[in-house]
Amino acid sequence: MNYTDTLSRYMTHFVAQLAYSGIEDVVISPGSRSTPLAMTFSRYDRVKHWVHVDERSAAFFALGLAKAKQKTVALVCTSGTAAANYYPAIVEAYYSRVPLVVLTADRPHELRDVGAPQSIDQIGMYGHYVKWFHDLALPEDGLLSYVRKQAARAVGESESNHPGPVHVNLPLREPLVPDFNINDLWNEGVKPIPKSIYGLPQISEDQAAEFVELLASDKNGLIVCGPQTDTDIAVHLTKLAARSGVPILADPLAQLRAGEHDKRNIIENYDAILKSDKRKEALKPDYIIRFGAMPVSKPYLQWIQKHDSTIDHYVVDTYASYREPSGIATQFVWSDPGEFCQRIFDRLQADHIENAWLQHWQEMNMIAKSHMLAEQSKDLNEGHAVVHLTNSMLDHSVLFVGNSMPIRDVDSFFMATPKHIKVMANRGANGIDGVVSTAIGVAATGQPTTLLLGDLSFFHDMNGLLLAKQHQLPITIVIINNDGGGIFSYLPQANQPAYFEELFGTPTGVDFKKAVDMYGGTHRRVHNWEAYKRSLEDSYKEKGLSVVEVITNREDHVAFHKDKWQGIAETLDFLDEV
Repeated sequence: MNYTDTLSRYMTHFVAQLAYSGIEDVVISPGSRSTPLAMTFSRYDRVKHWVHVDERSAAFFALGLAKAKQKTVALVCTSGTAAANYYPAIVEAYYSRVPLVVLTADRPHELRDVGAPQSIDQIGMYGHYVKWFHDLALPEDGLLSYVRKQAARAVGESESNHPGPVHVNLPLREPLVPDFNINDLWNEGVKPIPKSIYGLPQISEDQAAEFVELLASDKNGLIVCGPQTDTDIAVHLTKLAARSGVPILADPLAQLRAGEHDKRNIIENYDAILKSDKRKEALKPDYIIRFGAMPVSKPYLQWIQKHDSTIDHYVVDTYASYREPSGIATQFVWSDPGEFCQRIFDRLQADHIENAWLQHWQEMNMIAKSHMLAEQSKDLNEGHAVVHLTNSMLDHSVLFVGNSMPIRDVDSFFMATPKHIKVMANRGANGIDGVVSTAIGVAATGQPTTLLLGDLSFFHDMNGLLLAKQHQLPITIVIINNDGGGIFSYLPQANQPAYFEELFGTPTGVDFKKAVDMYGGTHRRVHNWEAYKRSLEDSYKEKGLSVVEVITNREDHVAFHKDKWQGIAETLDFLDEV
């Protein structure tokens, strides 16, 4: 058998097994050394292929696809620095538990470390940010079972335990063009490897009894739900909270604030409530049961650290891990969250309990909500931009949120709604890079998607707009443009005017309309509320890329938030005195 025949069979069996193991999408960045992989994926109709010339953007696009579909997505690139451009998205995927199979083409062994062009050391190049690495054998006769096993393992490793990225490096010799006219090319003589089955951990009967006793007691408890992607958890948590009379502090990324489930026990304004030092001191829970990652809210973090010695703290996580950055004493419960809630719920006797602790949180939440939603000024501000956005968004859609100030404004102003809105973000490493590409990856699944982000995040990832242009993907992007890094205005650096603007404010002065025009999108720049609401309404009627640019002022943003927080604190203090 000549080398081209061997290469062709090797690649087709590898790709066919990836598909058999569950890969439905691959994102390809063009290059020469990756030709066998790219052409084989393109030829195989069981896997949809997407092409993006920018590897960094391509990787974040794949991340968004995998997040939204909750399925493993493959990446393909050529050798050299192309693979290095995947690194930021791989880090994010690792920390946010998103399964990716990263396939990097490489020079054969004889061309490594000898100064060959477009050759770098790709062995283990992503370090511990991938769950598994394998340097695939060069294509040879008799290795079809081997290459299928590695493909199956790659997908299995990405999905097992903590889902995350894996890396398969593929050294390839020339010639690189496969021959697809060979008979029985895809399945000849090799049985596909079945997909692995992974069961989720469960607590024992005795362990369940301990939590039943805790939740049935007269102790003041809290359920906290941080960032997580399982939309089914809302029903389980709210049923358990209602039956036990426990408030739920719900992060905006917890998938609890939106939907038709029971929201009586949900406290969405806890961040604003806990801004007050007096509230931090007065509110003393006896126990906290947390689901998901640590909430976005910094006041919440400071609050539980303040009461470390008096709180019994539990973190329920599907997989064995130690996601607890507060440093407080914590008992980890490694169990499927839905099954955990259901087992406790089934053993509790009463239902829809009301108590003074719950009512106090509900009253504080209503007060905070009324202050946050109070009539806004005529000038545009980031907070009420979120309120109007929530009101305008389509039912059964996705809100993807950028980091820095946008996620914090969503935390403060995204209130409970019966709409089915899934809120997503890149909160693994919390970076501003790749946000546009990730959101467009979400939109590529066919879900109506809105991206809310700042001007620096948009500037940082404008290349991500390419796939929206090429595939006419429907996405509305709301840019909060305060000409710089608004979050730094809240930090001590803001008191250093000699350094602040250049090093932290970082204004760009870029005309984003020209960039949007370049990618074939519709651009609307708004300076008042009526124009903003009308632009949102129009954007959801359009196909393809639509950008709404909201012009705000960084200095006003700080004063606006502080005024809200002070009003809440004063009203709650007054109630205490009465």
